[in-house]
Amino acid sequence: MPALSDFDITETAVAPLKEGELLLKAKYISVDPYMRGRMSDAKSYVQPFEVGRPLNGGVIAEVAESHNPEFMPGDIVLGHLQWQEQQVVSAEQVKKLDKNEAPLSLYLGMLGMPGLTAYFGLLDIGKPVAGETVVVSGAAGAVGVVVCQIARIKGCKVVGIAGSDEKNAYLRDVLKVDEVINYKVEKNLKAAIARACPNGVDVYFDNVGGSVSDAVIYNINNKARIVLCGQISLYNSLDLPTGPRLQPVLLKRSALMQGFIVSNFAPRFGEGIKQLTQWYSEGKLTGKETIVQGFDKLPETFIGLFQGTNTGKLLVEIPG
Repeated sequence: MPALSDFDITETAVAPLKEGELLLKAKYISVDPYMRGRMSDAKSYVQPFEVGRPLNGGVIAEVAESHNPEFMPGDIVLGHLQWQEQQVVSAEQVKKLDKNEAPLSLYLGMLGMPGLTAYFGLLDIGKPVAGETVVVSGAAGAVGVVVCQIARIKGCKVVGIAGSDEKNAYLRDVLKVDEVINYKVEKNLKAAIARACPNGVDVYFDNVGGSVSDAVIYNINNKARIVLCGQISLYNSLDLPTGPRLQPVLLKRSALMQGFIVSNFAPRFGEGIKQLTQWYSEGKLTGKETIVQGFDKLPETFIGLFQGTNTGKLLVEIPG
């Protein structure tokens, strides 16, 4: 588990602007589970962070100064940027946002990377059909809340798994999830899933892995689809634990299990954002956020991802 002692906050001079560059002031900084994998030099799908260099990820920022005619001071932009209060970047690194289309923070959540992850993972790999049962682990997280809503839009029965009664109340009462399970209090999770899914599980959207996923997979139907999106329960493990061998279940049920990362679908991001935005404007999608105030809160907010402190997207807002 990362600790506060693993982080430093330092001050550095901001470089003068060159032609085509922008001076940005951060407004919202995203913390995401995948960043944990970048705190290691193990081979992965993305380059690791460098010790002594700023972390980077999704950032919404305001243009404070511009040496590019396409951007004006006051414009709001989105980019994969460094964890800095201010920074100078090339204009090609950011995308201008419409301030009036939706709350800006949603572009780091439901209308951004987590929303796209939910959209393509569920629809392209899970392929839900109306009337089927969709189970979502990590259902109250940034990706999970969007998966639950899209599955309902598609006419499915939705079962959400989360780690607190408060989170499950949100899933049930606000998102209208059909059944909810608190995995922290269920003594027999496999039996709890069987009760919630009397007709079995057709699609499992897996955000957490571990014993939760073992229990779900034992309840899958013939030709079920398992979407491997995240394994957050294992990200801080020193050794990969040995669990049930699930291949016999997959074999007997003729089931598909497929992992993915959202960048696999980069050529279709425009399609995804258009549909998510339409659903949002029609009131079919709602964005839940947990927003922490203050740049200095970034380390503890990131650590909170692995302690279940958030419902929906977890963000740090930079005041001023």
